[in-house]
Amino acid sequence: MLHSSTVSKSSPSLYSTDSRKSLFICNAREKVNEVQVVTDSSWNNLVIGSESPVLVEFWAPWCGPCRMIAPIIDELAKEYAGKIACYKINTDDCPNIATQYGIRSIPTVLFFKNGEKKESVIGAVPKSTLSATLDKYIDI
Repeated sequence: MLHSSTVSKSSPSLYSTDSRKSLFICNAREKVNEVQVVTDSSWNNLVIGSESPVLVEFWAPWCGPCRMIAPIIDELAKEYAGKIACYKINTDDCPNIATQYGIRSIPTVLFFKNGEKKESVIGAVPKSTLSATLDKYIDI
């Protein structure tokens, strides 16, 4: 419990005019190179409607191999920032999309271009496998 006597009276105000650094940090640039979550409701807009090639990882929190591949997907999102869109979809929360694309094992990574599924990679595969697949769909 917080008592009024423990609150510092010298905490900076949002309207402070002193020369300290701003308390506001813009994270917009970082969002471009991160794996974003896609859901049933955002699928058509983010994946099917994307002008860029799209990588989508189908995963679930209880899946060990999904946890193994997640850092690889994160690295790819950073390395291919501006060239692809990178998403992940939780199959427990969004089973309809998984069913629509015949996902029977996770992790499964699907690759889309111009709204069409082009390829799938099943299982916790090496980064080089995913990179090679991505390279096929990026306009150079």
